[in-house]
Amino acid sequence: MCGRYAITLPPDAMAQLFAARPANALPAVPNFNVCPTTQVHVIRSGESGRNLVSMRWGFLPHWYKEETSGPLLINARAETLAEKPAFRAACRERRCLIPATGFYEWTKDTAGNRLPWYIFREDSAPIAFAGIWQSWGKDDPQETCAIVTTAANTAMSAIHHRMPLILEPDDWALWLGEEGKGAARLMEPGAEGVLDWYRVDPKVNSNRAEGEELIEPFEA
Repeated sequence: MCGRYAITLPPDAMAQLFAARPANALPAVPNFNVCPTTQVHVIRSGESGRNLVSMRWGFLPHWYKEETSGPLLINARAETLAEKPAFRAACRERRCLIPATGFYEWTKDTAGNRLPWYIFREDSAPIAFAGIWQSWGKDDPQETCAIVTTAANTAMSAIHHRMPLILEPDDWALWLGEEGKGAARLMEPGAEGVLDWYRVDPKVNSNRAEGEELIEPFEA
């Protein structure tokens, strides 16, 4: 699962990294507490090449009459992505990348308190989540997205049984549909030794928390 993350990379750096043309209106960075239903940075590919755009994090199937007509779909399971009615068309036709600096996950202590962890690439490179997107609404359509998740690898399973699907640069073009078919082979647990993590301050348990201190190591 991925329910909160951080992004510190400036839009021009994101555009350069992903070889994408940036849109004029993009979410502000840095953001150390990116939450569901907010606007997030997304890279998608089209006839004119790659574009860096803003989308609502929370996928809205076309049959939702209102944003709250059904469950909040911030994640999509890789194992059933091609089968679920909400996601199967997007899985075939509308895959995207969602950049991040790191993401949060939670464990619980013996008293049931939620203990947050900050998870990041061991090599300090930006993370590229695999995502899918959907344009929703007729009168004033908005573009929405979800992060694809997979079973946790051995190391991550100590924190949570799910993890976001993280793609390496060599796989970006295939996921975006630029290299034809075959993206299904990418939907596997991530390689071991790519991610690292540490405890962070419980203040990040609040979706209103802000500031760089959210991703700093915390000693209980």
